[in-house]
Amino acid sequence: MPITPTPKIWMNGELVAWDEARIHVLTHTLHYGMGVFEGIRAYATSDGPAVFRLTEHIQRLHRSAHMLGMEIPFSVEELIAATKATVASTGLDECYIRPIAYFGYGEMGLNTLPCSVDVSIACWPWGAYLGDDAVEKGIRLKTSSWTRHDHNIMPPAAKTTGNYVNSSLAKVEALRAGYDEAVMLAPNGLVAECSGENIFVSRHGMLLTPPLSAGALEGITQNTVITIARDLGFDARTDNLARSDLYIADEAFVCGTAAEVSAVNSVDDRSIPCPGPMTRAIAAAYSDAVHGRDDRYRHWCETL
Repeated sequence: MPITPTPKIWMNGELVAWDEARIHVLTHTLHYGMGVFEGIRAYATSDGPAVFRLTEHIQRLHRSAHMLGMEIPFSVEELIAATKATVASTGLDECYIRPIAYFGYGEMGLNTLPCSVDVSIACWPWGAYLGDDAVEKGIRLKTSSWTRHDHNIMPPAAKTTGNYVNSSLAKVEALRAGYDEAVMLAPNGLVAECSGENIFVSRHGMLLTPPLSAGALEGITQNTVITIARDLGFDARTDNLARSDLYIADEAFVCGTAAEVSAVNSVDDRSIPCPGPMTRAIAAAYSDAVHGRDDRYRHWCETL
């Protein structure tokens, strides 16, 4: 999906013009993939644009950096303020937000210790990642030939730039085969997540999503969905899923900041009822939550 430029990007403490937000070709992270990022959304609410669960996203950015031994030179509070300023500079009611921290120009080689840490925040308008009709129409999933990272190879708990080589390989493989998204399995064969989303499956009245131990990112949208599902009276929990559990699911959906809540209509050409009643109810409640229409979740909507 093409990026529509907005007026400003925040870089290391100041807003610069979109076309002037540049880095050197010898930037360390460009060569070695050692960086961390977040995907966040701002939504239109009755109080104006509000960034959904902004604090939790910036806290996770810092946790991811800590796992890599990277010290971000801006506090959580400073990056929250910077994010709000960047969103405000766009003049948009709704937008996607991409903060990224990376090792900068000046040192080359695998040793990151002498490297500077640079931080940027960009915003642009971006629709639903898997399509605006993904809740009703559903998406087709393919089990990837690429295995999700082991915890002792690349930390899947960190939202790391280099980790997404694995995800990109899986995504492109699925698209070339005629599917919409890839399901990734852990080294032990259990379901981890999709290339960029957590997955939920309904079986026997329970709503299940793989845990962090299976290689899934500890998703903020995943946590949002679990909270909403339980408030709706559903039995939602994290638990291991086998590949075969997907084939015989009563219903399934994927979720993430970019994808929001998107129904699944098939996995490896095995059809799944779509959209199911849990998916419909959770998708509607999620939309209400992010737009500030449900007072129970109003604290998640951080206004500018």
